[in-house]
Amino acid sequence: MDKHMNTKRIVVKIGSSLLTNNGRGLDRTAIYEWARQIAELQNSGHEVLLVSSGAVAEGVVRMNLPERPKKLEALQACASIGQMGLIETWWQALIQKGVQSSQVLLTHDDLSHRSRYLNISQTIAQLMEWRVVPVINENDTISYDEIKFGDNDSLGAMAAAMIHADLYIILTDQDGVFTDNPRTNPDAKLIEQERAMADYLFDVAGDGGKWGSGGMLTKIRAARLAAMSQCQTVIASGKVDDVIIRLAHGERIGTLLTTDSSDKLIAKKQWLAAHIRMAGTLIIDDGAKTAITTNHKSLLPIGVVEVQGDFDAGSVVEIVDTTKTRIAVGQVGFSSEDAKLIIQKNSAQIKAILPHIDEKSVMVHRDEMAIL
Repeated sequence: MDKHMNTKRIVVKIGSSLLTNNGRGLDRTAIYEWARQIAELQNSGHEVLLVSSGAVAEGVVRMNLPERPKKLEALQACASIGQMGLIETWWQALIQKGVQSSQVLLTHDDLSHRSRYLNISQTIAQLMEWRVVPVINENDTISYDEIKFGDNDSLGAMAAAMIHADLYIILTDQDGVFTDNPRTNPDAKLIEQERAMADYLFDVAGDGGKWGSGGMLTKIRAARLAAMSQCQTVIASGKVDDVIIRLAHGERIGTLLTTDSSDKLIAKKQWLAAHIRMAGTLIIDDGAKTAITTNHKSLLPIGVVEVQGDFDAGSVVEIVDTTKTRIAVGQVGFSSEDAKLIIQKNSAQIKAILPHIDEKSVMVHRDEMAIL
Protein backbone atom coordinates (compact mmCIF):
# COMPACT_ATOMS: atom_id res chain seq x y z
CA MET A 1 0.00 0.00 0.00
CA ASP A 2 1.03 3.56 -0.61
CA LYS A 3 2.18 5.24 2.59
CA HIS A 4 0.25 8.33 1.53
CA MET A 5 -2.92 6.46 0.60
CA ASN A 6 -6.04 8.04 2.10
CA THR A 7 -7.45 5.54 4.60
CA LYS A 8 -9.69 7.83 6.59
CA ARG A 9 -12.60 5.39 6.75
CA ILE A 10 -11.68 1.85 7.78
CA VAL A 11 -13.63 -1.34 8.44
CA VAL A 12 -11.91 -3.84 10.75
CA LYS A 13 -13.18 -7.42 10.96
CA ILE A 14 -11.83 -9.75 13.65
CA GLY A 15 -12.48 -13.48 13.40
CA SER A 16 -13.76 -15.96 15.98
CA SER A 17 -10.52 -17.91 16.36
CA LEU A 18 -8.67 -14.71 17.33
CA LEU A 19 -11.39 -13.27 19.56
CA THR A 20 -11.97 -16.50 21.46
CA ASN A 21 -8.37 -17.75 21.57
CA ASN A 22 -9.33 -20.76 19.43
CA GLY A 23 -12.53 -21.42 21.34
CA ARG A 24 -11.33 -20.93 24.90
CA GLY A 25 -13.61 -17.96 25.64
CA LEU A 26 -13.22 -14.27 24.82
CA ASP A 27 -9.56 -13.24 24.84
CA ARG A 28 -10.01 -10.01 26.77
CA THR A 29 -6.32 -9.15 26.70
CA ALA A 30 -6.31 -9.24 22.90
CA ILE A 31 -9.63 -7.37 22.65
CA TYR A 32 -8.33 -4.56 24.87
CA GLU A 33 -5.21 -4.33 22.71
CA TRP A 34 -7.21 -4.06 19.45
CA ALA A 35 -9.51 -1.55 21.16
CA ARG A 36 -6.48 0.58 22.05
CA GLN A 37 -5.43 0.63 18.38
CA ILE A 38 -8.95 1.42 17.16
CA ALA A 39 -9.27 4.22 19.73
CA GLU A 40 -5.91 5.68 18.69
CA LEU A 41 -7.04 5.80 15.05
CA GLN A 42 -10.46 7.16 15.99
CA ASN A 43 -8.91 9.89 18.13
CA SER A 44 -6.52 10.88 15.34
CA GLY A 45 -9.33 11.58 12.87
CA HIS A 46 -9.96 8.21 11.26
CA GLU A 47 -13.44 6.68 11.19
CA VAL A 48 -13.46 3.04 12.24
CA LEU A 49 -16.25 0.51 11.95
CA LEU A 50 -15.72 -2.84 13.69
CA VAL A 51 -17.16 -6.19 12.59
CA SER A 52 -16.77 -8.62 15.44
CA SER A 53 -17.27 -12.36 15.25
CA GLY A 54 -17.24 -14.50 18.36
CA ALA A 55 -20.84 -14.50 19.63
CA VAL A 56 -21.53 -18.16 18.82
CA ALA A 57 -18.05 -19.27 19.94
CA GLU A 58 -18.41 -17.38 23.25
CA GLY A 59 -21.84 -18.95 23.77
CA VAL A 60 -20.34 -22.41 23.20
CA VAL A 61 -17.74 -21.71 25.91
CA ARG A 62 -20.26 -20.23 28.38
CA MET A 63 -22.43 -23.33 28.00
CA ASN A 64 -19.42 -25.68 28.27
CA LEU A 65 -20.26 -27.40 24.98
CA PRO A 66 -17.57 -29.69 23.50
CA GLU A 67 -17.84 -28.13 20.02
CA ARG A 68 -19.80 -25.69 17.90
CA PRO A 69 -23.37 -27.09 17.53
CA LYS A 70 -24.75 -28.11 14.14
CA LYS A 71 -28.48 -27.61 14.81
CA LEU A 72 -29.73 -24.15 13.88
CA GLU A 73 -31.66 -23.58 17.12
CA ALA A 74 -28.58 -24.48 19.19
CA LEU A 75 -26.40 -22.13 17.14
CA GLN A 76 -28.92 -19.34 17.58
CA ALA A 77 -29.12 -19.97 21.33
CA CYS A 78 -25.31 -19.86 21.58
CA ALA A 79 -25.29 -16.59 19.65
CA SER A 80 -27.87 -15.11 22.01
CA ILE A 81 -25.78 -16.05 25.06
CA GLY A 82 -22.41 -15.05 23.60
CA GLN A 83 -23.58 -11.70 22.21
CA MET A 84 -24.02 -10.32 25.73
CA GLY A 85 -20.43 -10.88 26.70
CA LEU A 86 -19.03 -9.87 23.32
CA ILE A 87 -20.62 -6.43 23.22
CA GLU A 88 -20.04 -5.76 26.92
CA THR A 89 -16.33 -6.50 26.47
CA TRP A 90 -15.94 -4.24 23.41
CA TRP A 91 -17.82 -1.38 25.10
CA GLN A 92 -15.64 -1.57 28.23
CA ALA A 93 -12.43 -1.83 26.20
CA LEU A 94 -13.24 1.20 24.03
CA ILE A 95 -14.78 3.45 26.70
CA GLN A 96 -11.57 3.11 28.75
CA LYS A 97 -9.86 4.90 25.87
CA GLY A 98 -12.55 7.57 25.69
CA VAL A 99 -14.35 6.13 22.66
CA GLN A 100 -18.06 5.40 22.60
CA SER A 101 -19.28 2.30 20.76
CA SER A 102 -22.64 0.93 19.67
CA GLN A 103 -24.12 -2.43 18.74
CA VAL A 104 -25.55 -2.95 15.23
CA LEU A 105 -27.11 -6.37 14.55
CA LEU A 106 -27.89 -7.16 10.91
CA THR A 107 -29.41 -9.95 8.86
CA HIS A 108 -29.06 -10.66 5.14
CA ASP A 109 -32.61 -9.35 4.63
CA ASP A 110 -31.58 -5.98 6.06
CA LEU A 111 -29.12 -5.50 3.22
CA SER A 112 -31.15 -7.03 0.38
CA HIS A 113 -34.13 -4.69 0.89
CA ARG A 114 -33.36 -1.22 -0.37
CA SER A 115 -35.33 0.77 2.21
CA ARG A 116 -33.81 -1.13 5.15
CA TYR A 117 -30.36 -0.85 3.58
CA LEU A 118 -30.74 2.94 3.35
CA ASN A 119 -32.05 3.16 6.92
CA ILE A 120 -29.03 1.22 8.20
CA SER A 121 -26.65 3.35 6.11
CA GLN A 122 -28.12 6.53 7.58
CA THR A 123 -27.94 5.19 11.13
CA ILE A 124 -24.29 4.18 10.74
CA ALA A 125 -23.50 7.54 9.14
CA GLN A 126 -25.01 9.29 12.18
CA LEU A 127 -23.01 7.12 14.58
CA MET A 128 -19.79 7.92 12.74
CA GLU A 129 -20.64 11.62 12.68
CA TRP A 130 -20.95 11.39 16.47
CA ARG A 131 -17.47 9.73 16.55
CA VAL A 132 -18.97 6.45 17.79
CA VAL A 133 -17.44 3.11 16.72
CA PRO A 134 -20.27 0.88 15.41
CA VAL A 135 -19.70 -2.77 16.38
CA ILE A 136 -21.49 -4.82 13.73
CA ASN A 137 -22.41 -8.47 13.92
CA GLU A 138 -24.89 -10.67 12.17
CA ASN A 139 -28.11 -11.09 14.15
CA ASP A 140 -27.43 -14.81 14.51
CA THR A 141 -30.37 -15.28 16.88
CA ILE A 142 -32.92 -14.62 14.13
CA SER A 143 -31.03 -15.42 10.90
CA TYR A 144 -33.17 -18.33 9.86
CA ASP A 145 -31.74 -19.28 6.46
CA GLU A 146 -28.46 -20.35 7.98
CA ILE A 147 -26.37 -18.90 10.78
CA LYS A 148 -23.95 -17.29 8.38
CA PHE A 149 -24.19 -14.37 6.00
CA GLY A 150 -22.33 -16.56 4.65
CA ASP A 151 -20.02 -15.22 7.34
CA ASN A 152 -18.81 -12.05 9.00
CA ASP A 153 -16.15 -11.61 6.31
CA SER A 154 -18.92 -10.95 3.78
CA LEU A 155 -20.83 -8.85 6.29
CA GLY A 156 -17.72 -6.68 6.76
CA ALA A 157 -17.37 -6.28 2.99
CA MET A 158 -21.00 -5.22 2.70
CA ALA A 159 -20.43 -2.71 5.49
CA ALA A 160 -17.32 -1.41 3.69
CA ALA A 161 -19.38 -0.91 0.53
CA MET A 162 -22.21 0.70 2.49
CA ILE A 163 -20.02 3.36 4.11
CA HIS A 164 -17.66 3.76 1.11
CA ALA A 165 -14.67 2.67 3.18
CA ASP A 166 -11.13 3.29 1.98
CA LEU A 167 -9.72 0.11 3.50
CA TYR A 168 -11.14 -3.20 4.73
CA ILE A 169 -8.91 -5.03 7.22
CA ILE A 170 -9.62 -8.71 7.92
CA LEU A 171 -7.69 -9.94 10.94
CA THR A 172 -7.23 -13.69 11.19
CA ASP A 173 -4.94 -16.28 12.80
CA GLN A 174 -2.99 -16.62 9.54
CA ASP A 175 -0.33 -14.25 8.21
CA GLY A 176 -2.29 -13.73 5.00
CA VAL A 177 -3.10 -15.66 1.83
CA PHE A 178 -0.52 -18.28 0.86
CA THR A 179 0.20 -20.19 -2.35
CA ASP A 180 -0.71 -23.37 -0.43
CA ASN A 181 -1.82 -24.33 3.08
CA PRO A 182 1.09 -23.19 5.34
CA ARG A 183 -0.09 -25.57 8.08
CA THR A 184 0.72 -28.59 5.90
CA ASN A 185 3.18 -27.27 3.31
CA PRO A 186 6.35 -25.60 4.64
CA ASP A 187 7.13 -24.32 1.12
CA ALA A 188 3.92 -22.27 0.92
CA LYS A 189 4.68 -18.61 0.19
CA LEU A 190 2.79 -15.53 1.30
CA ILE A 191 1.01 -13.66 -1.51
CA GLU A 192 1.87 -10.06 -0.64
CA GLN A 193 -0.29 -8.36 -3.26
CA GLU A 194 -2.82 -9.46 -5.86
CA ARG A 195 -5.95 -8.23 -7.58
CA ALA A 196 -9.02 -9.22 -5.57
CA MET A 197 -10.60 -10.55 -8.77
CA ALA A 198 -7.73 -12.97 -9.57
CA ASP A 199 -9.43 -16.36 -10.06
CA TYR A 200 -6.53 -18.50 -8.85
CA LEU A 201 -7.01 -17.16 -5.31
CA PHE A 202 -9.98 -19.50 -4.96
CA ASP A 203 -7.71 -22.46 -5.67
CA VAL A 204 -5.36 -21.63 -2.79
CA ALA A 205 -8.05 -20.86 -0.18
CA GLY A 206 -9.01 -23.41 2.49
CA ASP A 207 -12.05 -24.13 4.68
CA GLY A 208 -13.16 -22.67 8.03
CA GLY A 209 -11.68 -23.81 11.34
CA LYS A 210 -13.34 -25.58 14.25
CA TRP A 211 -14.69 -22.49 16.02
CA GLY A 212 -15.59 -20.19 13.15
CA SER A 213 -17.52 -20.42 9.90
CA GLY A 214 -15.16 -18.72 7.48
CA GLY A 215 -11.91 -19.99 6.00
CA MET A 216 -9.64 -18.13 3.60
CA LEU A 217 -12.18 -18.77 0.84
CA THR A 218 -14.76 -16.51 2.48
CA LYS A 219 -12.11 -13.81 2.87
CA ILE A 220 -11.33 -13.90 -0.86
CA ARG A 221 -15.05 -13.65 -1.61
CA ALA A 222 -15.30 -10.76 0.84
CA ALA A 223 -12.44 -8.90 -0.86
CA ARG A 224 -14.36 -9.22 -4.13
CA LEU A 225 -17.47 -7.80 -2.50
CA ALA A 226 -15.45 -4.87 -1.16
CA ALA A 227 -14.18 -4.29 -4.70
CA MET A 228 -17.73 -3.21 -5.61
CA SER A 229 -17.04 0.09 -3.93
CA GLN A 230 -13.35 0.09 -4.97
CA CYS A 231 -12.28 -0.62 -1.40
CA GLN A 232 -8.96 -2.42 -0.98
CA THR A 233 -8.78 -5.38 1.41
CA VAL A 234 -5.92 -6.53 3.62
CA ILE A 235 -5.88 -10.01 5.15
CA ALA A 236 -3.36 -10.12 7.99
CA SER A 237 -2.57 -11.72 11.34
CA GLY A 238 -4.27 -10.11 14.32
CA LYS A 239 -1.29 -11.10 16.46
CA VAL A 240 1.13 -8.64 14.83
CA ASP A 241 2.02 -5.68 17.08
CA ASP A 242 -0.04 -2.56 16.30
CA VAL A 243 -1.34 -4.26 13.15
CA ILE A 244 -4.46 -2.09 12.74
CA ILE A 245 -2.57 1.19 13.16
CA ARG A 246 0.27 0.10 10.89
CA LEU A 247 -2.09 -1.04 8.14
CA ALA A 248 -4.08 2.19 8.41
CA HIS A 249 -0.83 4.10 7.86
CA GLY A 250 -0.05 2.10 4.72
CA GLU A 251 2.50 -0.41 6.00
CA ARG A 252 2.78 -3.69 4.10
CA ILE A 253 1.61 -6.55 6.35
CA GLY A 254 -0.17 -9.71 5.20
CA THR A 255 -1.90 -9.87 1.81
CA LEU A 256 -3.17 -6.74 0.04
CA LEU A 257 -6.00 -7.43 -2.40
CA THR A 258 -6.30 -4.47 -4.73
CA THR A 259 -9.07 -3.27 -6.97
CA ASP A 260 -9.54 -0.76 -9.77
CA SER A 261 -12.44 0.81 -11.62
CA SER A 262 -12.68 -2.07 -14.13
CA ASP A 263 -13.34 -4.50 -11.26
CA LYS A 264 -16.30 -2.54 -9.95
CA LEU A 265 -18.88 -3.78 -12.46
CA ILE A 266 -17.62 -7.40 -12.36
CA ALA A 267 -17.78 -7.40 -8.55
CA LYS A 268 -21.27 -5.84 -8.58
CA LYS A 269 -22.62 -8.59 -10.85
CA GLN A 270 -21.01 -11.30 -8.74
CA TRP A 271 -22.60 -9.78 -5.64
CA LEU A 272 -26.01 -9.80 -7.33
CA ALA A 273 -25.58 -13.42 -8.41
CA ALA A 274 -24.63 -14.43 -4.85
CA HIS A 275 -27.81 -13.03 -3.27
CA ILE A 276 -29.46 -15.60 -1.03
CA ARG A 277 -33.00 -14.20 -0.91
CA MET A 278 -34.79 -12.10 -3.45
CA ALA A 279 -37.19 -9.27 -2.70
CA GLY A 280 -39.46 -10.26 -5.60
CA THR A 281 -39.78 -11.81 -9.05
CA LEU A 282 -40.17 -10.45 -12.59
CA ILE A 283 -41.61 -12.91 -15.13
CA ILE A 284 -40.52 -12.00 -18.67
CA ASP A 285 -41.57 -13.01 -22.18
CA ASP A 286 -39.36 -14.78 -24.73
CA GLY A 287 -38.46 -11.56 -26.55
CA ALA A 288 -37.14 -9.98 -23.35
CA LYS A 289 -35.28 -13.20 -22.51
CA THR A 290 -33.43 -13.04 -25.83
CA ALA A 291 -32.76 -9.32 -25.38
CA ILE A 292 -31.06 -9.70 -21.99
CA THR A 293 -29.32 -13.07 -22.47
CA THR A 294 -28.23 -12.98 -26.13
CA ASN A 295 -28.12 -9.27 -26.95
CA HIS A 296 -26.99 -8.11 -23.46
CA LYS A 297 -29.68 -5.42 -23.31
CA SER A 298 -31.41 -3.91 -20.30
CA LEU A 299 -34.80 -5.30 -19.27
CA LEU A 300 -37.60 -2.96 -20.34
CA PRO A 301 -41.11 -2.91 -18.80
CA ILE A 302 -42.67 -3.97 -22.11
CA GLY A 303 -41.03 -7.39 -21.80
CA VAL A 304 -42.28 -8.07 -18.25
CA VAL A 305 -45.53 -10.05 -18.09
CA GLU A 306 -45.94 -10.31 -14.31
CA VAL A 307 -44.54 -8.81 -11.10
CA GLN A 308 -44.53 -10.84 -7.88
CA GLY A 309 -43.62 -9.68 -4.38
CA ASP A 310 -43.56 -6.41 -2.48
CA PHE A 311 -40.34 -4.44 -2.97
CA ASP A 312 -38.82 -0.97 -3.24
CA ALA A 313 -36.92 0.50 -6.17
CA GLY A 314 -33.30 -0.67 -5.87
CA SER A 315 -34.19 -4.04 -4.33
CA VAL A 316 -32.63 -7.23 -5.69
CA VAL A 317 -35.15 -9.34 -7.64
CA GLU A 318 -35.00 -12.51 -9.69
CA ILE A 319 -35.87 -12.52 -13.38
CA VAL A 320 -37.54 -15.71 -14.63
CA ASP A 321 -38.98 -16.86 -17.95
CA THR A 322 -42.54 -18.09 -18.47
CA THR A 323 -41.50 -21.60 -17.33
CA LYS A 324 -40.32 -20.04 -14.02
CA THR A 325 -36.66 -20.81 -14.83
CA ARG A 326 -34.37 -18.20 -13.28
CA ILE A 327 -32.56 -16.26 -16.01
CA ALA A 328 -30.94 -13.43 -14.06
CA VAL A 329 -30.98 -11.35 -10.89
CA GLY A 330 -30.75 -7.60 -10.70
CA GLN A 331 -31.57 -4.35 -8.96
CA VAL A 332 -34.99 -3.23 -10.09
CA GLY A 333 -35.58 0.38 -11.12
CA PHE A 334 -39.15 0.61 -9.81
CA SER A 335 -41.09 -0.31 -6.70
CA SER A 336 -43.40 -3.32 -7.05
CA GLU A 337 -46.37 -0.94 -6.91
CA ASP A 338 -45.12 1.11 -9.88
CA ALA A 339 -43.76 -1.92 -11.74
CA LYS A 340 -47.18 -3.58 -11.77
CA LEU A 341 -48.65 -0.47 -13.42
CA ILE A 342 -46.19 -0.36 -16.32
CA ILE A 343 -45.61 -4.00 -17.35
CA GLN A 344 -46.08 -4.61 -21.09
CA LYS A 345 -46.14 -0.84 -21.67
CA ASN A 346 -43.90 1.23 -23.97
CA SER A 347 -42.09 4.41 -22.97
CA ALA A 348 -44.87 6.77 -24.08
CA GLN A 349 -47.48 4.80 -22.15
CA ILE A 350 -45.24 4.68 -19.07
CA LYS A 351 -44.78 8.47 -19.19
CA ALA A 352 -48.56 8.89 -19.09
CA ILE A 353 -48.95 6.44 -16.19
CA LEU A 354 -45.93 7.66 -14.19
CA PRO A 355 -45.33 11.30 -15.22
CA HIS A 356 -42.72 11.77 -12.46
CA ILE A 357 -40.33 9.34 -14.22
CA ASP A 358 -37.78 11.56 -15.99
CA GLU A 359 -35.19 9.08 -17.22
CA LYS A 360 -35.54 6.28 -19.75
CA SER A 361 -37.94 3.69 -18.34
CA VAL A 362 -35.72 0.69 -17.62
CA MET A 363 -36.99 -2.08 -15.34
CA VAL A 364 -33.51 -3.52 -14.71
CA HIS A 365 -30.42 -1.90 -16.27
CA ARG A 366 -27.87 -4.28 -17.79
CA ASP A 367 -25.15 -2.92 -15.48
CA GLU A 368 -27.36 -3.78 -12.50
CA MET A 369 -28.04 -7.34 -13.71
CA ALA A 370 -26.23 -10.67 -13.46
CA ILE A 371 -27.16 -13.28 -16.09
CA LEU A 372 -27.12 -16.77 -14.56
